[in-house]
Amino acid sequence: MAQVQSSSSPPSDARKTVGKPTHIRANFYPVEMLPSLKIHHYDVSITPDVFPRLNRLVYDNFVRIHGAVAFGDSKPVYDGRKNLFAAKKLPLQDACSYILTLPEEDGSAQRSRRPPRRFEVKIKGTSQIQMRELQAFLHGDSQLTPSCLTAIMALDVLIRHKPSMTYATVGRSFYTSDSSQHLYGGVEVWQGYYQSARPTTGKMMINIDVSATAFYEGGPLVPIVVKALGRRSPDDLRRGIDERDRVKLEKFLKNLKIRVSHRGKEVSHRRFRINKLTEKSANQTVFQLNNEPVDVVTYFLRVYNFRLAYPFMPCVVVRRDIFLPMEVCNVIEGQRYLRKLNEKQTADMIKSTCQPPHIRANKINAGLKILNYRENEYLKEFGIKIGHEMVQPPARILPVPTINYHPSSRNHSFQPRDGVWNLRDKKVATGATLGAWAVIVFGSEHEFPIQSIRHFVRELVIICVDTGMNVPNKDPLISYANPQANITEIMKQTWLNAGNTAKAQPQLLFCILPNTGMQLYSEIKRVGDTLIGVATQCCQSKHIITAKKQYCANICIKINVKLGGMNSFLTPVDIEFVSERPTIIMGADVSHPGPGENKASITSVCGSMDSRASRYSAVTRMQNARAEIIADLSSMVKDILKIFYQTCGRKPERILFYRDGVSEGQFSAVLENELKGIQEACGSLEETYNPPITFVVVQKRHHTRFFPVTKNDADRTGNCHTGTVVDAMITHPDEYDFYLQSQAGLQGTCRPCHYQVLYDENRLGPDRLQLLSYNLCYVYVRCTRSVSMVPPVYYAHLACLRTRFHMHSINDSFSETSSTAETEEGGQRSSFVAVKPELQRVMYFM
Repeated sequence: MAQVQSSSSPPSDARKTVGKPTHIRANFYPVEMLPSLKIHHYDVSITPDVFPRLNRLVYDNFVRIHGAVAFGDSKPVYDGRKNLFAAKKLPLQDACSYILTLPEEDGSAQRSRRPPRRFEVKIKGTSQIQMRELQAFLHGDSQLTPSCLTAIMALDVLIRHKPSMTYATVGRSFYTSDSSQHLYGGVEVWQGYYQSARPTTGKMMINIDVSATAFYEGGPLVPIVVKALGRRSPDDLRRGIDERDRVKLEKFLKNLKIRVSHRGKEVSHRRFRINKLTEKSANQTVFQLNNEPVDVVTYFLRVYNFRLAYPFMPCVVVRRDIFLPMEVCNVIEGQRYLRKLNEKQTADMIKSTCQPPHIRANKINAGLKILNYRENEYLKEFGIKIGHEMVQPPARILPVPTINYHPSSRNHSFQPRDGVWNLRDKKVATGATLGAWAVIVFGSEHEFPIQSIRHFVRELVIICVDTGMNVPNKDPLISYANPQANITEIMKQTWLNAGNTAKAQPQLLFCILPNTGMQLYSEIKRVGDTLIGVATQCCQSKHIITAKKQYCANICIKINVKLGGMNSFLTPVDIEFVSERPTIIMGADVSHPGPGENKASITSVCGSMDSRASRYSAVTRMQNARAEIIADLSSMVKDILKIFYQTCGRKPERILFYRDGVSEGQFSAVLENELKGIQEACGSLEETYNPPITFVVVQKRHHTRFFPVTKNDADRTGNCHTGTVVDAMITHPDEYDFYLQSQAGLQGTCRPCHYQVLYDENRLGPDRLQLLSYNLCYVYVRCTRSVSMVPPVYYAHLACLRTRFHMHSINDSFSETSSTAETEEGGQRSSFVAVKPELQRVMYFM
């Protein structure tokens, strides 16, 4: 087996010359001066163990009380967890311990029923970071050492230390309410800034970007409750809150921190945490006072002379038998909203954060004034100076590939402009035949008249034929169904009826849905993919009436690949690495359950099936929740290699493996385990079969952005041109990586994709790999525009999402041969039925 490398360098004779030079700025700011000698590293231990936010509060109190003795005139920086860094040795012993009591937040610990919070803070010197090692690494004179990694971490902590003392902090970002915007439902979006110290060729740089996240609205609780329930005013709740809304509201408010306003200034800073809501309104919530029953409204009038304006609203329960009317509660500002945003909130979030490139660039530069590096006393102490101008890395615009459709098309071979084209005068490269199919309308004929359905079907058939598909059955069976009924039985019966009518195996069930709800959609996909083994195409009913040609064309190209057709392909010279010898391109992804969900993770591998790299097959598996390494990769790759051989009649002589969703800290572990899995898959097919492998990580979750310098360097949206590639100045000092903006701008600022080559037996030089990765972005089957990352990774992501729909309890089985997979995580059993063999060689997941 070939030796596993944690990093890979391009071949020594590699060129970086393909493309036309362009002028861009990147949101990196150079560190013009680093500490010249060494940084002192200390370990901080705070017991009992608490979460980082409270850790920092303990540390701040420690500095206030003991800082002068422990630190002298030094200004160390703390990461909120275990690490403390100082520019000079601190005047404390090798290991010292301090006991402190954290005061209540209102300064009146004696009034609290909670015992005083005592903590022990231990500080121990661990090492001295030699900065010359980092300098040598940045200039290519040495390898990346543990000391270098610690030095980079120290710089990261240093630039974040002061903002973390002032602003709401999440990870590497801090947020301010100064420019907050309301979202739907009592939530607001706060703008903030991300900053990270990054090693680049020759120097350290600071990557700064704007960021945004959701927070609860601060202020009086009643208006927030009204918004959370989608009402216009508290008067809309005078008839009370029904149980469904009460449960929804309780879930929204649980653990939210509040202050009260009815007991005067002496306790106005006292914090409470909402535990739940009372089941009844304030005027019906009764408790015992001096052995007599009293309701909350009467109690507040007697004790505080406070007449409740909203006695019809429930109370919040902060501790056992402590009820607070909502109108005396104020939500404390700066509490992050951790729940998943709904569709309306997501739309509002996108609208408020979508910024054209020039506005985003201006906001990033404005962030420098907030960060105020020049006046930062901590940076001064460490002797660090940071530049105030974005760097301008060398960049190139890669040439556009040639896209090919069927030769009978009027415009069958062309080079798109600005990464966008359309299907006008074009026929798909290989049109599938649609002979046996049926339409299921989930709703009544009164809601969706049969004339409208037939009109839409006629328009769809016309578009499919014009686009190059063969549709001998232009009048499919149309039936209506209750969306609340048994979807499995409905689809089974429709499938049987369609087969009997056409005297052939049904190929497609076309489903018209009454709304955008996911439950019906997911059940349709589960039944079609895993129980029946038939392609399904869903369509929202709102599109039926208009029957727009563009919409029908978008559906057509999805149906074509689901039935085994091919929409378009690239000229062989544009994918020379694939076309010159049998080569397979794979994409892999892992999809994890959402926060708080006790479900398995889904893994997927997609592989090309021919020399045109336009058609892909997919295999998926389940594994333990949130495990990033693909556990069953060997078996999955083996299945993909078999499908390639069965399709082409030849084994792949080379493998190009794109891996999505890996963070930098996981590179080594993922490479070591997954490269071994690929090699084992090859060896299991034939002992001597050992094709060269190139392993590339694809990253979209980063904060690198490109901005054109002049109008000539920009497209019509103000973004850099499609095909802009950067592989110098802001890339890693000794690793093989590059940034590629392959998509055409739609709105906002484009995010380039970061490609990191971890292993390269094929010796793909930068020019070849960059061109191949870029060109592949033009044959994503769902649209007629270039996309932001290589399609096999997109397909693997879609296959993971589709498999999530298959993870339901297995109540029935259409076939006795249906195979199942099971996993157990946290005591919960999850199951899904494997995709039917009939669909495994087509792109059913589209």
